This record gives sequence, C-alpha cells and structure tokens, in this order.
Amino acid sequence: MQENSRYAVGIDIGTTTVRCVVGHIDATTGAPTIVGVGSAPNTGMRKGTVVNLAGPAQAIDDALGEAERMSGYQVDSATISINGAHIMSTHADGMIAVGSADHEIVHDDIMRIEEVATLGKIPANREILEVVPHAYKLDGQDNIKDPLGMTGTRLEIDAHVVSALAPHLTNLQKAAESAKVLPHAIIVSGVAAARAVLSEQQLENGVALIDIGGATTNVAIYEEGDLQFAAVIPLGGINITNDLAIGLKTDPEVAEKLKLEHASAMTRSESSGVTLKYEGEMYSFSTTDIDEIVEARLEEIFDAITLELKRAGRAGKLPNGIVLTGGTAQLKGIVEYAKEALGLAARIGKPTGYGGVADDIEKPQFATVLGLMLIDADGGGANKHAEHKNAKASLSQASGMISRLMSRFRA
Repeated sequence: MQENSRYAVGIDIGTTTVRCVVGHIDATTGAPTIVGVGSAPNTGMRKGTVVNLAGPAQAIDDALGEAERMSGYQVDSATISINGAHIMSTHADGMIAVGSADHEIVHDDIMRIEEVATLGKIPANREILEVVPHAYKLDGQDNIKDPLGMTGTRLEIDAHVVSALAPHLTNLQKAAESAKVLPHAIIVSGVAAARAVLSEQQLENGVALIDIGGATTNVAIYEEGDLQFAAVIPLGGINITNDLAIGLKTDPEVAEKLKLEHASAMTRSESSGVTLKYEGEMYSFSTTDIDEIVEARLEEIFDAITLELKRAGRAGKLPNGIVLTGGTAQLKGIVEYAKEALGLAARIGKPTGYGGVADDIEKPQFATVLGLMLIDADGGGANKHAEHKNAKASLSQASGMISRLMSRFRA
C-alpha cells in the first residue's frame, strides 16, 4: 500500500453489491477521515460465496475505481469481507508448558497456545479466520485477559475460533487479486459491521449484531468485550423482493422499488393500496397483499435468527439487545418487528469512529465496509492467520519472479 500509514481501505464483497471506502489516517490522532467511497452491483456470487470469479472481480474493480477517483489514491491492498453459511463458530481450549518458573510470557507463547487450542478442533478443509481469546489461565490464576510479560510455567487458554471453508476463502482471494487487490485481512461481514456500530459498553454488557444483507443475514454475539458466537443465515432482503415479484406477479425491479418505498415490517390497518411509477408505467398494489408477503418472509428470517441465539445460549438474555445493520434494516417498522420477534431491545446501528462526510455513508448498508476500513486502520485486526497466509503467498510470488529472472539470465 502506498504511504501505508496514511490510508486505510475496506472492501465489502456482498452478494448483490460491492462497496469500497478509503480513509485518510491523521498522523497525529490516528483517526480516519473518509476521502473515497465507491459501490457497484455484483454478479457471480450466491448467498455470500463466489460461483463465478469474473463477476466479483469486475464489481471490485468498478467500486475501487469510483473510490480511487474520489480520493485520488491508488488502492492495491485492503481489508475485505467474507460471507456465507459455511462460516463456522467453535469453542476451543488448550494448555502448554512455557518453561521455568521465571519464564516471561512472550508473543511466541501466545501463538503456540493458539495453535495447540485449534489443533484437531478445525477440520482440514477449513481455514481459521480469527482466534478470539476469552481468557487465559497462568499457573492456576484465572480470567487473565492478556498474559504478555507475566511469569509462569503453565499457560492455558479459553478461546473462540471463527473459520471458513478453504475453497470459498481461496475463491474470494482470487477474485480480489484479479482486481489487483491484496487482502490485508479477511473479516466476517457481521464482525466488521460490529466494529463500526457497537460501543465498548454494548460489547461488555452483551449485544447481538444482526446484519441483514441482500442474500445473507449475519449474527455476531458479543459479551465481556469479546466475540462469543458468529453465524451466517442464507436468507436476506433479496428473498423479500423475489417473494413480492412472485406474489404480486410483477417484475423484480418493480418489486425492489416497492419494497424500498412502500413495504413495512409491521402489518398496517389501512388497505387503501399503493401506486408507484417505474420506467413510465404506473403500478398499483394492495397494502394487505404487500404486508402478508413481507411478514411471511420476515418471520422465516427472524425464526432463523432466534435459532442461532438459542444455539449460542443468548436468546432473550442480552442486556443491550440487538443492533440492526445491512440494507434490509431500512425496511419501515423493522425495529418494532425485531423487538416483538426476539423479545429484546432493538435499534438501527449508526457507524462511528471516522470523520468526513459522503453521500449515503450513514445508511445501515455501509456499516460493514466502514468497519472493514476501521479494522484496516487498526492494522488488519486480529486476523493473524490470514496475514500469515498472505505473507507466504507474497514470498512464493517473489521467489517465482526471481526464478524467472535467473532463468532469463541463464538463457
């Protein structure tokens, strides 16, 4: 990255849309100011996973081009998002002997215990995206948050591991590299959105981030300051659009406009109907029909969310309730619906932690890309595994170039 200390870039590779944000990092405060924003429609992805490399590669290139023109900055690396129902959340623990009684815990010990904790817990066809340490134990002392510099002989860890299927991760990296972007780190969409909209108090007390995107819904649960659970549901706003198109016998483009302008999550008492204009034609629909179709699909999505909260043991037990992000969070009445469906406090997430003003940037669908940019500004977050893999890939590319150069001289 050119002038790495001065810029941070996030790219949200969504199923329906790719978004990019470029932030300029203040040398004194370290706070990012948004200087470039771009978005482009995406094809070649299905429910968060790549099914055709050319589509996402082109969408990344288009979104980047727009952000580059606005910022005047040439982007060649970024923190990117990963999505899809293949994302898995697992508990892990482990123990290692670290040396004599006067041994000080160093970074190598932390890396070693993370490897021991994940060994055999994650299937061979999966790649670890993040290891989140909940607590360490050193020679019997419990609930240590950071053991670095402490002295002891026996170190234990209680951690949370987020992983993805290796082929899906590789295809995402290839799509980014096709657009000439090297991923600094790869972060689950819901985790990235949480970085942008959740406060320290919410993270500590207990909160669920629900990111309802185009084709997927991310659930990320936080408590005691750490990620406790992550899951991706293969349902989103596009399912509501398709249901409206089928149920009302209209085109998907008309159904999308209808959803954005006239649909409501809460059933309405009036049945006067709505009228909208699309490409010069007028369309009329019954309010009752719209409400019935939207409610049926929302019920399915929120039943799936409830199931994930139960799997995590947090259903109805989060003091700070849920925070909604993603494009579908713009649906009228969604907050009231969420309160009723989940029995928890609910609100729309508002991104913070950055300066600068750009069109639409405060809308809930930009939470993930803003979170990615903020993680990039922090140095790529905790994604040491992805960084290590990228370093190996860069080394391999460099050695390949040297070999080709040497063979040219020998010839």
